[in-house]
Amino acid sequence: MSRRKLTRQQRWRVEKIQAERTERASKKDERDSERLDAGEYGTERPGRVAAHFGRSLEVESVEGDQIRLHRCHLRATLEGLVTGDQVIWRQANDDSGVVVARGERHSVLERPDVHGQMRPVAANIDQILIVVAVEPEPHPNLIDRYLVAAESTGIPPVLVLNKSDLLPEEGGELRAMLTRYGELGYPLIEASARGEQGLETLWTQLAGRTSVFVGQSGVGKSSLIDRLLPDETLRIGALSTDTRKGKHTTTTARLYPLPLETAVDGERRGDLIDSPGIREFGLWHLDERELAEGFIEFRPYLGRCRFRDCRHRQEPGCALLDAVERGEIHSQRFASFQRIRDDIAAS
Repeated sequence: MSRRKLTRQQRWRVEKIQAERTERASKKDERDSERLDAGEYGTERPGRVAAHFGRSLEVESVEGDQIRLHRCHLRATLEGLVTGDQVIWRQANDDSGVVVARGERHSVLERPDVHGQMRPVAANIDQILIVVAVEPEPHPNLIDRYLVAAESTGIPPVLVLNKSDLLPEEGGELRAMLTRYGELGYPLIEASARGEQGLETLWTQLAGRTSVFVGQSGVGKSSLIDRLLPDETLRIGALSTDTRKGKHTTTTARLYPLPLETAVDGERRGDLIDSPGIREFGLWHLDERELAEGFIEFRPYLGRCRFRDCRHRQEPGCALLDAVERGEIHSQRFASFQRIRDDIAAS
């Protein structure tokens, strides 16, 4: 995906709109400061962003065993808040409020915007649940892109196979592919939103963690969350009977707290973040070394090639090519690496 080029008139319009937004935000911030000085807002309280709508947020606060949502807006000095951010906010006389500060992040998940720029989607995530399904049939290269993206953020990935009731118990290309990922050390959970299969294992994996669900549209991310959170109303799109491709339904990343009874040993309950339907992660911000490190089985061989500037194509003494030849790196994974590298070079 190449960066979109704007005409002079388009740039002028963008700058004009940004200037108007800045002016409006500045005036609103002045009013907020006056209200804060007048004592119209309460004391500072911790919270967490549950959803983000421009300069308006839904902030989650924990009051005993209860979780409440408050509609808040941002101070003009705060930018870039995303779902999952820890914040400090002050409440007005009603349930609304103003966010005055953001806490430190221990992880960030990004995706490309319409101009190809990487933008944060969610923060403070403990694991990425990469959801695939028997239908639409998952492609190894797409799964590899998700795994590389997860590795580049340092957020541990977990593979979740939805609609597993449609998968034969033995044999088949999909089963063999999933077995290879398991041999690499990636956890795999087989579940089904249509029944109880695998849901207990999924609960155990989610408990006490903040998890984000990502995956190709139509794999049933929202359907799984609907089973895990029966009290929440989620929009679930039908799978097109003609194309067998999913219809995008989720429009913004949203944080959902798991039921209180799922808390582990009295500690905090888990949270789910349902992200917008992402068909592919943008990886063009990675250089070739970073991309190769995203394939975890490559790591023992990196830096061991005969030539320092080895491109891992046809060079003699290439440690990766030799590992593929010996069967220590699967040829399909190496082909996937080459394809992603070429896509990055062409972007």
